[in-house]
Amino acid sequence: MDGRKKKPNILLIMADQMRGDCLGIAGHPDVKTPYLDTLAQKGVRFANAYSACPSCIAARAGLHTGMLPEHHRRVGYQDGIAWRYAHTLAGELAAAGYYTQCVGKMHVYPTRNYLGFHHVELHDGYLHSPRYGSVPYWESQFVVDDYFYWLKEQKGVRADLTDSGLDCNGWVARPFPYEEQYHPTNWVTDRSIDFLRRRDPDQPFFLMASYVRPHPPFDAPSCYFDMYRNQNLTPPHVGDWEDTGLLREKGRIFDSQTGPEDPELIRQAQIGYYACITHLDHQIGRLLLALGEHELLHNTLILFTADHGEELCDHHYFRKSLPYEGSVHIPLLLSGNPALTGFSPNSVCKEVVELCDIMPTLLETAGAAVPDGVDGKSLFSLASGGGGLWREYLHGEHSYGDLSNHYIVTGRDKFCWFCGAGKEQYFVLEEDPHELHDRIGDPACQDRISRLRGCLMRELAGRPEGFTDGERLLAPKEYPPYISVGHNA
Repeated sequence: MDGRKKKPNILLIMADQMRGDCLGIAGHPDVKTPYLDTLAQKGVRFANAYSACPSCIAARAGLHTGMLPEHHRRVGYQDGIAWRYAHTLAGELAAAGYYTQCVGKMHVYPTRNYLGFHHVELHDGYLHSPRYGSVPYWESQFVVDDYFYWLKEQKGVRADLTDSGLDCNGWVARPFPYEEQYHPTNWVTDRSIDFLRRRDPDQPFFLMASYVRPHPPFDAPSCYFDMYRNQNLTPPHVGDWEDTGLLREKGRIFDSQTGPEDPELIRQAQIGYYACITHLDHQIGRLLLALGEHELLHNTLILFTADHGEELCDHHYFRKSLPYEGSVHIPLLLSGNPALTGFSPNSVCKEVVELCDIMPTLLETAGAAVPDGVDGKSLFSLASGGGGLWREYLHGEHSYGDLSNHYIVTGRDKFCWFCGAGKEQYFVLEEDPHELHDRIGDPACQDRISRLRGCLMRELAGRPEGFTDGERLLAPKEYPPYISVGHNA
């Protein structure tokens, strides 16, 4: 080394489908996350972090481009649309002198699109469409996914995640059928640690460790199921506004929009989900220990987040894509040497932040300019705790068939609009964090509701779907998951 100050290394740890409340340090009554709690205790926890379009592809587009859904154009779930963006997080960090590596989930198209990373060791999780016989060889998951390729080398050509009998969107849960070392959560950690061994010690790195869990299948190793089997788990949150019609219609379908109708299957889903989270937490612990052994902790900024949450039977729903807290509220932790984070240890920031804020935050860490078109703002600007209102509100949305929706959320409340059904809801989150009481008809709340409805109309003005005429919210002419006209990527 020549004595010049070295740029900080950056470790971005991303979970898939992890709720924002599922951290011990956030007060969750059941789930245990000692290593993530450690990161929060040594850094800052953003208590009001959200996903503006809560499903895998759209949320990751926001992370990698720093844009909100209207501008990156992915406003719902649709695969098979090429990712073509002028600027990406990894590409900008590479231009700033970083070696960039992703291990784990990308969920982009084409599947081996590196999106600006120098190298990718890919595992997108078990997905249906890349396994169809009609898929070209170069897009087949059995060929392009590095974890599946490795698993068959280790366990034989017939080995597969589907050996457990679990689906990638279902609420059925059971332990992993093979030894723990073959689990994809362990594989991401193994390959990330191996990167630390192989890295150029004179070049700063950006490592993204992108885990598929706790996204289904709920298949953690058996010891993690044992941690929760005998617990008296807190039941899902069910509000006084619920309609059980959809649950009665779909509650026996393993991969439906609802959770199961059977209370015991609800409990099993909770056990499986929490088991996956604690397993993930312990593997993150392995990665942190490796950073310590490589003497990198003092000069590595660590950011942990998730693409979206999981309803986990709250309000009778399962999966994501809805505007409720289980789906849109995500964890976000910034940790490391206080000289890197700018925050005092064990800080809690209550400003509303979003995945698009991660790109400008990490570019500031690298001393790189933020490209034009980025909607997010650097989280470091919140470190001083002053300067007035940082973000008045966040607009989120999701094209989702009959359940297509928009929301406006602030640090105190949330307005929801289901644009197909014309249904509105209003929740005072500071008093009712689990959205148990819909206050849309409360006379005392009408001024506030009108204000948030006006914010939503301003956000939707000029959209090609025709959501508003400037005076009212209107059912859209159509609302596809990808905006193909009227906006530039």
